[in-house]
Amino acid sequence: QVQLVESGGGLVQAGGSLRLSCAASGRTFSSYSMGWFRQAPGKEREFVAALNWSGGSTHYADSVKGRFTISRDNAKNTVYLQMNSLKPEDTAVYYCAGRRGLWIAVHSGDYDYWGQGSQVTVSS
Repeated sequence: QVQLVESGGGLVQAGGSLRLSCAASGRTFSSYSMGWFRQAPGKEREFVAALNWSGGSTHYADSVKGRFTISRDNAKNTVYLQMNSLKPEDTAVYYCAGRRGLWIAVHSGDYDYWGQGSQVTVSS
């Protein structure tokens, strides 16, 4: 069983930056591909970014491409989401997700483990 714990959310003004972290338990973190999803009030959960087991391959939603960067440190069992040039429409609860498998997935149903979520609020 893998447990994921997010941190780093908060309130920021438009144009600002935040970095989310997701710490994973377990000794097999490097064999998992990881992703970030978000859910705004009244909307469905949507894909944000994902990376493969090594971090050498990444994929982003069009809405965040060029502004967000996903990365991982397998020695620390942690995945990050650096968010720059934040917009009010980025406001959501952000979830870290992990899946058994080495390659990227963009559908929430492909993920096996989920964190509790971290609120990100961007004010205009």
